[in-house]
Amino acid sequence: MYFNFHIPTKIIFKNDAVEDISNQKLPGIKALIVTGGTSVKKYGYLDRLTYELKQNRISYVIYDKITPNPFKSAVQEATELAKLEKCDFVIGLGGGSVMDSAKSIALLYKNGGDLWDYVGGGTGKAMPVRNGALPIVTVSTTAATGSEVNPFAVITKEITCEKAGLGNECLYPAISFIDPKLTVSIPGELTAFHGFDILTHAAEAYINKNANPLSDMLALKSIALVAEYLPKAVENGENLEARRNLSYANILSGFVESLSGCTSEHSLEHALSAYHQNLPHGAGLAFLAEDYFNYFLNICPERIKDLSVAAGYYNSAEGFIEFLNALKKKCFIDNVDYKKYGLNKNMILIYTKNAIDVMGNLFKNDRKTLDFKDVMKIYNCCFMQGVLIPKNQTGEQIKFNDIV
Repeated sequence: MYFNFHIPTKIIFKNDAVEDISNQKLPGIKALIVTGGTSVKKYGYLDRLTYELKQNRISYVIYDKITPNPFKSAVQEATELAKLEKCDFVIGLGGGSVMDSAKSIALLYKNGGDLWDYVGGGTGKAMPVRNGALPIVTVSTTAATGSEVNPFAVITKEITCEKAGLGNECLYPAISFIDPKLTVSIPGELTAFHGFDILTHAAEAYINKNANPLSDMLALKSIALVAEYLPKAVENGENLEARRNLSYANILSGFVESLSGCTSEHSLEHALSAYHQNLPHGAGLAFLAEDYFNYFLNICPERIKDLSVAAGYYNSAEGFIEFLNALKKKCFIDNVDYKKYGLNKNMILIYTKNAIDVMGNLFKNDRKTLDFKDVMKIYNCCFMQGVLIPKNQTGEQIKFNDIV
């Protein structure tokens, strides 16, 4: 048994956590506020943040051009603004894309050069991060990625369609303000996709070969919370009990990412949203989930059975696959037309190469190392809509090795 558990982030988790910003000792005197351009303004979240900063005598400058599946060019531009304005810490106000961008800006500010100098996959140079990062504060408006409490960031290099991750201890936020009330404005379908993001973080960590007793405990609790509360939040977005428990599940899955990490499912998803920027990350994970975990049924059946039990479904590995399908139906995302996001079965070869070349490190966490043919088979099954556990005419389950 071995694990290394060091989460240095101060977490303030409660309703109206934003109002605590004026009472906290923040890690600087001038902030670069990193955010998107619409919802945080529409719902007044940006105004609430700036009011609290003024009460705390913190000056700030705003960069509001972050998009879903954020681009490297925006990180570079925001970093130059932070340097010009002599900011000494970064605040990410928004969802995972914003928080990941804030982390990347904080790293680039201190180390210089190009962001891809510090990326390990694809065309990245894998240079060491020698100078740490500016202090980071997050104010999350979603429950999805766990970025509030982990040391990871995911950015897309748009020219080469590389969506890659950065990981470094300096990227842990100093303080994270987690206010479940800020998530009530998220539409039902997007809430469902966010829930699948939480769920797959926890499930991947559990079947990860680096799993340990502590990560197992947190992962199973996170899955149980998502199973119970995600349908309730989708049905009624203002259900604060459901929102609070999803935010809690998200924190737990963020811890689990730090303890054992994601598997190759995230590599497969990054390859999809690298080419199709409008595809929400959680939607891509939902698209992959049944067939990805189905692939591992014969590799780690006892582990997947535990996931099924945690979800309150069946005491069998196959039950987890059925649970995923049932959860989609409960959350009204079982008939999503993924073509509207641009997904194209004729690009499977391209997706496969991208997944392995850009995010190959995550394949090392799998209990069986997937090769090129394995990845193509999983993608192929995903594009066979409605096929969860393929069976032949006599009702026998078809092995994935039999699928062309």
